Amino acid sequence: MTEPAGEREKLLENAMMRHHYAGDALIEILHAAQQLHGYLSLSLLREIARKLRLPPSKVLGVATFYHLFRFAPPAEHTACVCLGTACYVEGAAGLANIVRESGWTLEVDRCAGACGLAPLVVCDGMALTRTTSAQLESRLRDKYESRNAPPGSAG
Repeated sequence: MTEPAGEREKLLENAMMRHHYAGDALIEILHAAQQLHGYLSLSLLREIARKLRLPPSKVLGVATFYHLFRFAPPAEHTACVCLGTACYVEGAAGLANIVRESGWTLEVDRCAGACGLAPLVVCDGMALTRTTSAQLESRLRDKYESRNAPPGSAG
């Protein structure tokens, strides 16, 4: 998402061209749009619908059906909580609530495939295994404090 707006539009246009503006490539195009913009705004969804000649309701319906699409800009930090059965049994739902209340962007995974390490939380790409509430709160707080530290301070 580091490209300027005009460059993002060109890249999205190229993605649609690659798929010949076909409606059956909608999911791939939505993924490309989210990767370029960080999230799917309503105006972006309308533009995609117009260019693919699809009803806006169909584009919105597909986008909202899949949990991987975001409709608001992500926060500076992201935490992904596995909610698979093993993680859920070990308290992942409570961990998701901690993330939700922290101001971080919460993502959920239905199964990360690390059941022996449950509950699993991935904070900004770093996996926390057998995570307790206290460990997660500490990790979220440490990132928040280092982000808000005055210039030149350690952290």
